[in-house]
Formats: sequence, structure tokens, C-alpha cells
Amino acid sequence: MTLTEKLLARASGKARVVPGENIWVQTDVLMTHDVCGPGTIGVFKREFGQNAKVWDRERVVIIPDHYIFTTDSKSNRNVDILRAFVKEQGIKYFYDVIEDENGSWHFDETKGQLKRQYGSHYAGVCHTALPAKGHTRPGEVLFGTDSHTCMAGAFNQFATGIGNTDAGFVLGTGKLLIKVPETMRFRFEGALPFGTMAKDLILHVIGDIGFDGATYRAMQFDGPGVKSLNMDDRMTIANMAIEAGGKNGIFPFDEVTKAYVDERTRVNGTRSTYQPVEEDKDQKFFYDKTFHLSKLEPTIAKHPDPGQRALARECTDIMLDRAYIGSCTGGKTSDFLAFAQIVQGKRVKIDTFGVPATPDVVRELQSTQWNGKSVWVILESAGVQMTENASCAACLGGPQDSFGRLNRPMNCITATNRNFPGRMGHKESKVFLASPYTVAASALTGHITDPREFLS
Repeated sequence: MTLTEKLLARASGKARVVPGENIWVQTDVLMTHDVCGPGTIGVFKREFGQNAKVWDRERVVIIPDHYIFTTDSKSNRNVDILRAFVKEQGIKYFYDVIEDENGSWHFDETKGQLKRQYGSHYAGVCHTALPAKGHTRPGEVLFGTDSHTCMAGAFNQFATGIGNTDAGFVLGTGKLLIKVPETMRFRFEGALPFGTMAKDLILHVIGDIGFDGATYRAMQFDGPGVKSLNMDDRMTIANMAIEAGGKNGIFPFDEVTKAYVDERTRVNGTRSTYQPVEEDKDQKFFYDKTFHLSKLEPTIAKHPDPGQRALARECTDIMLDRAYIGSCTGGKTSDFLAFAQIVQGKRVKIDTFGVPATPDVVRELQSTQWNGKSVWVILESAGVQMTENASCAACLGGPQDSFGRLNRPMNCITATNRNFPGRMGHKESKVFLASPYTVAASALTGHITDPREFLS
């Protein structure tokens, strides 16, 4: 069996499963956030009763993160709905934006978007916060009310996004009916070359098969090249499995995975026992292709979908109005360090927005020193508008006052993960996906630029 098949077999209590088989699986963790959480709660109460209790209050993780730092009253109210439900149910893991469990959330626009407006429990973008807080353990099943839940597959999990109805059912039972997906294997050999990042790799893969090329299939990333990828790299790649239509993305377990998970569970006091799934020698794949990482070049995805692959050096005629770095895919500390490597000592030519994925990223950028200056100050000195309010911000568009939102037709290059029309705001805007390196280089020139021009 493939990694996904072995994991689902275990979760269903079966010795073996095959693609196309419908099985009931036991959930290890259910995650929801402020956009889908209220709807999920509504389904749960409608189907199980107003006084029903969730199946396991320690396996539900609630993370407000999407429409947080906005004056939109309905968005603010969603966080209050989550808080009331958490208190009613006694849910253990709720990463609230405020300190007072009896309080109400309101974004203060008079303080502006740049300075911190959250309490000590806030965790930032759910997909980055889940592993950072120790909720992603190898061999487990993670469901989340968000399509990019597949990011947790970097940790040798079956992780996939589900809708509010399914999530409401999981809240009540801890189980879900799943059709076992076929597996497509993407075997990596070698290591990423100069000037490229994991984002270039996954954009290359999606461009190879198309934005619907893995529809309802597992994308298994393995091979000797995986050893050259750190956990941030693997998260970036697994995150964008959905951008090819994938049901899930998954990596094999190794010492890199173990070191990260053991550290995160220890620091946060979350469950530390887990049982990874290992690769079988007789795996059978629907699709099997080897990718030689050394042949990669800086890559972008053109408007209007992530499958529109092109090389950055071939797109220098595309002029830009905005650059953006952030989100679960592009807002990790390593992403900002790569970005800063390019812009250090220079000045961006176009409006450039930086949105860290979590408060931890904010702290790390503000404490990491390069030549006597914090990376945060280096970015600000380069003209990057950096906000301390870690969130999804403009990645999903959001209300009009979302930080960095595209409120008029414009060309934007971004380290985020999706570029369908209207994704980051205005429906007539064009969004180009790229690595933090390429976004940084393009911010300096005002047009799509190969970052190798600025790297030595």
C-alpha cells in the first residue's frame, strides 16, 4: 500500500484498503477557524441537538485567523461565536485573539494595521499554527474546514480539507466516510539549485500536471531528494497539493520530521506519542514520475490559475503594481529570511506588503540580527510594509480593509498559494505566484524578475 492507503487502513481498522473503497475513518484532530467554524457549529447543533457535546474536547482545535484584523462587524462576531462555543463545550485548544474568555473581539482601526492587536493566546494562520503548536503528529488523520489543511501532510499525516457539513458530523461522532484516493507519486532526486526554493518545485509540479491534474488523488512526495528539504520546504509543497486538485499531499517520515514534531509537542505539552507509516516496497501508483531538482529554475504561475507555469526569466515584460509575502505558504520565518536576503540594503520599487504567518514569526524576525539590525528593521528599511498582526490577511481577499487587499485592478506577485480571479480581492486583478526570492527581486524592479540577478 501507499503511505495514504496505509494510514487510512489503520484509521479504519482494516488490514488493507484499495483506491475507490469507501471507509469510515477515525479522526485524530479536527480543526476549524473563524470563516467556517460558525457554520460547522450550526450544523452540529442542528443535527445533534442544542445541548449536544463534541465527541472529544481535546481533539478539536479552533484557530481564528482569516478575517480578524478588520472593522467588518460580522467578521468580528464570528470570533465571538467560536469563543462562546469553546466555553460551552470545554474545548481545550482555542487560540483566541483576545485574553478575556468572556470578552468580545473588535479591531481598533485607530491603531492602524501595523502594530499588534492580539493577546497572548493568538496563534496566527491555522495551517502554520497547527504544527507550531504541536497538533500535527505522524500517522494521524487531520480534518480541517479549509482546503489548505493538506499542508499537514508534510508530517506523514492524512490531512485534508472538508466542508462544514462533514465537520459538523465529525464534531458529533469523531468519524467520517472517506473514499480512498488513488496515489500519484512525485519522486524527487538531487537538491534545489541556486536561486530556487520549495515554491519553485511545487509550481513546477503543478505546471506539469495542471491545476486539476491530481483531482481527488493523493500526492505522495518521496525519493532521495526529500532529504534535502527541511520541514518548511515540505509544508510549502504539501500545502499546494490542493492547487492541483489533490485530496491530500503526504511525505514519508524521517529524522527531520521526528525532530520537529518532538520539539513542538514538548514545548506545547501536546500529545507526544505517534506511529508513522512507512513506505511499502510493493506500492502501486496511478502515476509515477521522477523530478530532478537540480534542473529547476525560478518559476512563477501566471494568472488565472496555479497551473500556468512559466520561468521567471521569460516573464520580465510583465509589469507589477504590488508585491506580497505572507500566508501559510509564504509567511514562515524562512520565507522572510529569503526575502530579506534579496532586499537587504536596497529599496522596493512597488507597494510591498509583509504578513507573518504567526506571532512567533514576528518575534523571530524582530530578534534575528544581521549586521547589527533586526531582519524586521531591514525589511522596513527596504520599504516593505510589515504588520505584526499575523493572519491570512489579503491571501483570501477578505473585507475591503484587509491588509494588503487588492481593491482595484492591478498586477500582484505573491508568495501565497492561489491565484484564481478575485482570490486576493478585485476580480480584475492578476495574481502571479512565486517564491519569496522571486517576489523580492520583482519588488525591487517593478516587473517579474529572476532572483538570481540579486543573489551571489
